[in-house]
Amino acid sequence: MSKSRRKPQMLFGPTNYLLMLVGVAGIVIGYAIMRIENAVDGFMSLYVAPLLILGGYLEIIYAILWRSKEERTEERTAAESG
Repeated sequence: MSKSRRKPQMLFGPTNYLLMLVGVAGIVIGYAIMRIENAVDGFMSLYVAPLLILGGYLEIIYAILWRSKEERTEERTAAESG
């Protein structure tokens, strides 16, 4: 008897990659602002750039953990059915 094989699913969907891209863009923009101003006491390099960098890293973490509602319901029904 042959077992029915499921098609392997991608770990991340297109939305995950888009969210990761936004996070990477935030990090790059943050470092660019820090480098462009190039002043230790500047407002942009002292306050804005670190917040952009932190936001970018948090966005990447969110993108890794994000799943669509369809995937959550499929996982829940598979767990309930045994």
